[in-house]
Amino acid sequence: MKNETEVVAEEFELSSVYAEPPPAFDSKDESKVVVDTDINEITAFQSHESGESDISKTEEKPTGLYGKIFGQKENKTVNGLSSRHVTFIALGGTIGTGVFLSLGQGITIVGPMGCFTCFIIVGIFVYSVVICLGEMASYIPSSGAFAHYGSRFVDDSFGFALGINYYLQWAFSIPSELTAAAIIIQFWAPHIGSWVWAIVIIVPMFFLQLISVKTYGETEYWLAIIKVFFVVAFIIIGLFYDWGAMNGLKNAVPSPGLSNLKNGQAWVGGFSGFFQVVVLCFYSYGGTELVALTSGETAKPWKSIPSAVRATVWRIMIFLVMTVFVIGLCINYKDDRLLKAAYDSDVAQSPFTIVFEDAGFGAAKHVVNAILLTAVLSAVNACFFASSRMLMNMAHDKRMFSVFGLVNKRGVPIGALLLTFAISCLVFLTTIWGNAVVFTWFMNITGASAILTWMSIGFVSIRFRQALKVQGIPLTDLPLKQPLYPLLPILILVLGGFLFAGMGYASVKQDPFSWKNPFGTYLGVAVFAICYFGWKGWNYKTDKFVRSADADLISGRVWSPGQGPDYMAADKEAIEARIRANKDVNIWGKIAYYNFIAGRAVGAVYERVTTLPKLPKWSKKEDEHDTERFDEGDTKLPEAPAFCHKKSLRLRV
Repeated sequence: MKNETEVVAEEFELSSVYAEPPPAFDSKDESKVVVDTDINEITAFQSHESGESDISKTEEKPTGLYGKIFGQKENKTVNGLSSRHVTFIALGGTIGTGVFLSLGQGITIVGPMGCFTCFIIVGIFVYSVVICLGEMASYIPSSGAFAHYGSRFVDDSFGFALGINYYLQWAFSIPSELTAAAIIIQFWAPHIGSWVWAIVIIVPMFFLQLISVKTYGETEYWLAIIKVFFVVAFIIIGLFYDWGAMNGLKNAVPSPGLSNLKNGQAWVGGFSGFFQVVVLCFYSYGGTELVALTSGETAKPWKSIPSAVRATVWRIMIFLVMTVFVIGLCINYKDDRLLKAAYDSDVAQSPFTIVFEDAGFGAAKHVVNAILLTAVLSAVNACFFASSRMLMNMAHDKRMFSVFGLVNKRGVPIGALLLTFAISCLVFLTTIWGNAVVFTWFMNITGASAILTWMSIGFVSIRFRQALKVQGIPLTDLPLKQPLYPLLPILILVLGGFLFAGMGYASVKQDPFSWKNPFGTYLGVAVFAICYFGWKGWNYKTDKFVRSADADLISGRVWSPGQGPDYMAADKEAIEARIRANKDVNIWGKIAYYNFIAGRAVGAVYERVTTLPKLPKWSKKEDEHDTERFDEGDTKLPEAPAFCHKKSLRLRV
């Protein structure tokens, strides 16, 4: 008699590079396989395959004109995003106006190597955050991501506070982006008021969000590609200019070489300056976590999220770190033009414009201005998506008014988008207050809120791993497993707390002192505390800390405990089979084949390096000298907890 694994392998053999749904979620052929499983598990996986989110159901809404306008009956989002969409959504959300206008400010404060070091340190921090978040998002996809996981593994108050803080972070980023967009367009049309351009931009972007999530993904994909190609071109041209390759051009300035790194110019600004630049770094890296936020609307999240996480983190780090390095090589930190770009939002003095013009490209400011406009459009697009999905998920989890959870037939959260649009109209106030001041103020708020959000992700990751351990779910079930656990979550908490304290110190030490600096730095903390204790007090009878044994690891998961390794292995075999079959078809097939072989070798080395050695565990036997080793990666899976047995797969052949 064949065992269950052999039956599964025969009946559900892969026919393409994508793994099919696990058999616990497929009962099409009842003559061969009879599946006895919980109905929620069936709905969970089939919804991911059919293009519907598994976690976005609420009560039935009234029918009639109200229901036709605002939503469908079951409030389901649509899984219209692919892996390429997810990757470029994060890239597009990260490469925004802060990168093009504010990098020069960081170099002015701490020098080229000081700014370079800040971006590397914050980049390591962000890498840890996204890997920890991707581990949870690929196993339990959710449009609410970390706020949803905070409620599952900590308590409802924590999830509510985290969701509100993150929503406000993105909703209030829209006015600052629109203000920057108005200034950018005024470069060509200075006589038209900024509020006119703000309306011209926000209205089309809002209606674009109303079409479908796939339309949003495609738009973000192409806008991000434009920015990525521009940044790559800037890095290449900047390096050639610094090496002297442009000295023969008519309007080129003599190349600086390494002169900007000599005579004590590489490191300036001291301790307080370092933490001032840390705020800029977090603002520049903000948006990387969008990879996880898309998991609830991504087809095959157990495949798309891990690949997108790995690709996104390294690409963003390379783009930002290399951009800072090139600017530091080409422009002296004492150059007055760097501060004009940051404080006056003057595109003619952007670090990108300066490098291109010094290299002999006179029309660079018009090109940079056009790229800046695409960056703003992309950032506004991402802001609408992130804020509306977070608010929608909070409504579905009954932590926000149900009207914000309304979803139309195309899977678009109408109620959440309308509220976000209304809040974004604060751009009118920003044009009254003054563009440059308000832009910098919003930037500081966004940076501090990002640190708070990312520290919370580290804490939730620890709670998630504890729940897996207590409930006996093997780590081999995770589509993406973070390396060096628990070092990464601990690094997030320690480094985040250290940076948070340093930011406060830097805000107080700024000369001249202003109460707006520390207020802007810690505004996110105040909002978080008010939301947490307010929700805790309002629901003091029902809101309890979630014990690891009681944490919900069932609903919304991509497969049942113990099934992950079989399907991930089958998926890898199918990919390898297709690549080997196409090896001799053409040159691209050969390139794909050798790239696959090289990637597999690098992955094996990475897995070996990032796996911590297991310490011996002494057993309490009669012979005190007997020991046994506990190998967490053993292929023999542990027994599932009791509550999983009634939901487990039972096959009868």
